[in-house]
Amino acid sequence: MISRRDFLQVSMAASALLGSSGFGNWARLAAQQALSQDQLLEFETYGNVSLIHVTDIHAQLKPIYFREPEINLGVGEARGQMPHVTGADFRRAYGIDDGSPAAYALTYDDFTALAKTYGRVGGMDRVATVVNAIRADRPDALLLDGGDTWHGSYTCYHTEGQDMVNVMNALKPDAMTFHWEFTLGSERVNELVEGLPFAALGQNIFDAEWDEPAELFKPYQFFERGGVKVAVIGQAFPYMPIANPRWMFPEYSFGIRDENMQAMVDEVRAAGAELVVCLSHNGFDVDKKMAGRVTGIDVILSGHTHDALPEPVQVGQTFIIASGSNGKFVSRVDLDVRDGKMMGIRHKLIPIFSDVIAPDPAMTALIDEQRAPHADKLAEVIGHTDEVLYRRGNFNGTWDDLICNALISEREADIAMSPGVRWGPSLLPGDPITREDIWNVCSMTYGKAYRSEMTGEFIQVILEDVADNLFNPDPYYQQGGDMVRIGGLGYRIDVTKPQGERITEMTLLKTGEAIDPAKTYVVAGWASVNEGTEGPQIWDVIENHVRKVGTVTLEPNTSVQVVEG
Repeated sequence: MISRRDFLQVSMAASALLGSSGFGNWARLAAQQALSQDQLLEFETYGNVSLIHVTDIHAQLKPIYFREPEINLGVGEARGQMPHVTGADFRRAYGIDDGSPAAYALTYDDFTALAKTYGRVGGMDRVATVVNAIRADRPDALLLDGGDTWHGSYTCYHTEGQDMVNVMNALKPDAMTFHWEFTLGSERVNELVEGLPFAALGQNIFDAEWDEPAELFKPYQFFERGGVKVAVIGQAFPYMPIANPRWMFPEYSFGIRDENMQAMVDEVRAAGAELVVCLSHNGFDVDKKMAGRVTGIDVILSGHTHDALPEPVQVGQTFIIASGSNGKFVSRVDLDVRDGKMMGIRHKLIPIFSDVIAPDPAMTALIDEQRAPHADKLAEVIGHTDEVLYRRGNFNGTWDDLICNALISEREADIAMSPGVRWGPSLLPGDPITREDIWNVCSMTYGKAYRSEMTGEFIQVILEDVADNLFNPDPYYQQGGDMVRIGGLGYRIDVTKPQGERITEMTLLKTGEAIDPAKTYVVAGWASVNEGTEGPQIWDVIENHVRKVGTVTLEPNTSVQVVEG
């Protein structure tokens, strides 16, 4: 259907990001603030249909720093395949020069130095500028939101998602799908969805009691764009009741539901759809497997795993687009659809360099309005950091180390466990740590910090269960998130082993002694999916700890030994 020549147009369209002249010219331009918005947004309009994709914004309204992962391991068929390639290997794969703007946007090396050169990324007023520019070029472009939008910040928590709903409504998307939104509780989700001026999609959102499609969410929506009948099918996060508290949305069930997805594709094709787009929150590897099992999908706009790829990945006749997270990127996808078939594709992953892209004034005013009632609390400085604070990768990041240290100290525990969530901006050495920064890495509706006693055997069972969730070679058994972050405990993990055999050499760090399966240890953690969890809120635990230490300094974390076979 699509020739190799057509596919290579993807790389050509991305040249404004990757650059043929290398680091020198563009780096100097960006550093001098001389790179123009027009240069950054340059795109040779193609075909007759345009898609705009944003996903996993996690309520980040303002520009941030965001460090990409250092470790992103693939297992089974995914080993060594995109997106499980990082750093220098990633740059080599795409021809990205060291130290270039693309290197800063897409990889982690030299993060502090490059962040000081190129500045912050994201900001929904900058995203609005990019979206408006694409619409000026292609007025009927479809804007599609991949979910994880109404979650992840102080203001989103305190307004129960209303700040993000207001901002996204102003951006005027055509459809969205869902994940963390459901942790607002189904009553609140229902209230917000009922008021949306655009389509709320999820072919896999079912009524739990009757196992029928949930009435509030449409499986798909038709659009007429560029003389083409486009069907957008929604795919919400499949593992909601496993990864998040089932008791918050008991009337809903989810799942991948391949057979129903195929039925929906067949149904829209029978109704005349010439282009079929799946707006997905599966995660990239799950989307790859689904693309190999479900026929007739032209494009999957992938979310959940926060991957940012400058080119689509093709599975059969389906192209998968990954658009990053936290408002750091916007994807533009131009498609040539003729005679009921997709004949070609051009794609550009647009990095939102906040100092290059002018903010949209109306959106800036709206964002400031949402934040104004909370401004003093958001800005209060709690401490400072001597470290890059980041959270991204299969194992502990420095934000996670800080959180685990706070749990051990404030809750008087031997061991700390922090969930392997991917969201949360970064801070640079020397930065103040504000209350907003703390909430950006721990804001959730079930954030109480528990303190419990666990046997060494039970701790190993937990680690094995989470490891299988992450490293099971079948993507359909990978149910979201990264490895649980651990404080006070060291271990060895062989990601190639089967469940029950991956975790060995567990050690209590404060004594250097091996963990005794029969012995009981005090464990502090947060984000338990169990209803009725007791304890202080995690943001209070972190704030108290940071106030006491004043300036955060962390020892290098070498407590996890990773074996890849």
